[in-house]
Amino acid sequence: MFGKNLRELRNANELTRNALAKKLGVSMQSIYDWEIGKHETDFVTLIKIADYFDVSIDELLGRKEL
Repeated sequence: MFGKNLRELRNANELTRNALAKKLGVSMQSIYDWEIGKHETDFVTLIKIADYFDVSIDELLGRKEL
């Protein structure tokens, strides 16, 4: 659910994977891997993503609707 939500937030904000990666200080490959569910992010980065998109961690993880 996290990957799908991340992709939806990124697309809704008209961000490329590269642009989001730069804003979060991670690689573009990391963004891709998270979106397809290949890897999970660490808690610190999860907080950065939630803060950047102004959503809760629960929303990011699919515990609440975006």
